[in-house]
Amino acid sequence: MFEWKSEYSVGVGTIDAQHQTLFAMCRELHAAVSTGRGESTMARLLDRLVHYTTTHFAHEERLMRLHDYPDFAKHKAEHEALTKRVLAFETEFRAGKSAMAAKVLQFLAGWLENHIQGSDLAFAPYLKPQR
Repeated sequence: MFEWKSEYSVGVGTIDAQHQTLFAMCRELHAAVSTGRGESTMARLLDRLVHYTTTHFAHEERLMRLHDYPDFAKHKAEHEALTKRVLAFETEFRAGKSAMAAKVLQFLAGWLENHIQGSDLAFAPYLKPQR
């Protein structure tokens, strides 16, 4: 589960590497949930996710603007919604809400399936090869 496959590649090395980092975070949380340590890994994972959304989305958006991606506004709105949800998870966790690991894992699985395999692959053809 949460294994990187070549069909997830957008063909831009920096973006693919960042996506692989997200897959690794998902594997880490899945392993923790499977062994009953999901909640104990949440603080560290949520901190990493907040940082990831900030840096990764800024990088993608810079490339989309640079290459005049026609659906930039829609894609940026998706990034904003994902960021808002990650920040909400962090707030809930800091407020003491328990049993969040499975909920966060489900959210991440949807992110991988819907955003990376859908929206991100849609902009890949518009980017000039980045080597």
